[in-house]
Amino acid sequence: MRTTINIDDQLLSYAKHQATQQGCTLKQVIEDALRESISRQSIESEPIKLETVSGAGLKPGVNLDDGHSLNDIMDGR
Repeated sequence: MRTTINIDDQLLSYAKHQATQQGCTLKQVIEDALRESISRQSIESEPIKLETVSGAGLKPGVNLDDGHSLNDIMDGR
């Protein structure tokens, strides 16, 4: 997809130089850097902590793989 962004001149110059050194396009350098940044953020995020409770388990007839029936049960149908 085509888009327009404003990039610091020095950073753009460095990215162009890196593209030349790697024998690839500026687009590839920018996409790779963006992918790396996004993947690093998802790895560094704190794990989600789920609170669990004890109980008798599922009600009879509840199928966790059937979203429609779960909605019906939660809506009291």
